[in-house]
Amino acid sequence: MLERARHLQSVLGLLSASPVVAILGPRQVGKSTLAREIAATWKRGPVTYLDLESDADLRRLAEPSYALEPLRGLVILDEVQRRPELFPSLRVLADRPKRPARFLVLGSASPQLLKQTSETLAGRIAFYELAGLSLEEVGIRNLRRLWIRGGFPRSYTARSTVESNRWRRDFIRTFLERDLPQLDVRTPASALHRFWSMLAHVHAQTLNWSELGRSMGVSDAIVRSYVDVLEGALVVSTLKPWHENISKRQVKAPKVFVRDSGLLHSLLDIESLEQLEGHPRIGGSWEGFGIHHVVARLGARTDQCFYWATHAGAELDLLVVAGNHRRGYEFKLGSPGTTASMRIALEDLRLDSLDVIHSGQDSYPLADRIRAVAGRRILEDIAPL
Repeated sequence: MLERARHLQSVLGLLSASPVVAILGPRQVGKSTLAREIAATWKRGPVTYLDLESDADLRRLAEPSYALEPLRGLVILDEVQRRPELFPSLRVLADRPKRPARFLVLGSASPQLLKQTSETLAGRIAFYELAGLSLEEVGIRNLRRLWIRGGFPRSYTARSTVESNRWRRDFIRTFLERDLPQLDVRTPASALHRFWSMLAHVHAQTLNWSELGRSMGVSDAIVRSYVDVLEGALVVSTLKPWHENISKRQVKAPKVFVRDSGLLHSLLDIESLEQLEGHPRIGGSWEGFGIHHVVARLGARTDQCFYWATHAGAELDLLVVAGNHRRGYEFKLGSPGTTASMRIALEDLRLDSLDVIHSGQDSYPLADRIRAVAGRRILEDIAPL
């Protein structure tokens, strides 16, 4: 079993400070496994594990306050998005003197989709997002395997490429047919599958709401609602544009990404590295994969990450703004070089540095404040914020 020590220590730290901690992430990303690791290391009283997909546990929670009030130590509630009506009870229990119990809730949706969570437990809950396996966890030597298979543990560790592909196809079907309806999503699975596949074909590109709407035969508003659903279910992400007070006209629409590279490849019917290397979306796949792992390496928050583009053609794939510091990142296959676009971004955005993350073997300087960084050297050559 792959160790996820960094996540374990982070969640334990949150539990020491907050009465309620929510681990959020898509299904099968490893939330339950992490919760069991936390339970095994818990030293502050008993541990109670309640799975809200279990009929017996659901019956036990028919009267939430009555069932949860006597519990001490650590109480783990798995798949909490199935019972959002639990949150008012958790608020009352979190406010008890001396806090006799801490609550660890696991959910397959964002706080925005679980609106009742953030509203009911405001000031009492800490959120921790669990993503797929990282380069730090699998080792940089396995970069290409992680790229093609994605970070879902069962996809990554599958015994063969065929088994990994089968697992991802099954995940997509189950996610659309079972998981989304549990989040009270009423859109037909077939429509969302088609839309998700369309997003895969514009992965790492600027969202054009009207064009997607015409392709689907629906309004812009419905397209936005589809994006919100998939983003709220943590399988799609958007990167906001950065605006600078300069004379150039700047792009204002977000970029869209399928969060997991393995799911992206399945939606594009790419089953092997050889097929990926001949596919027109390989550049976008590398960009999304690189952004995900660079942001993880930096430890950057979502509200610190942007892309930048002008209508004249200058652009920057990733801008990370942390206080007065600005770091820029470009993602290129093959051997990189400096471009006019990079120099414009460096000057107009007043970047401290610009790294070009490429698929080659070596890192080296390209120009003043610009360097090429090999993907295989991300952990060595990129310093956390």
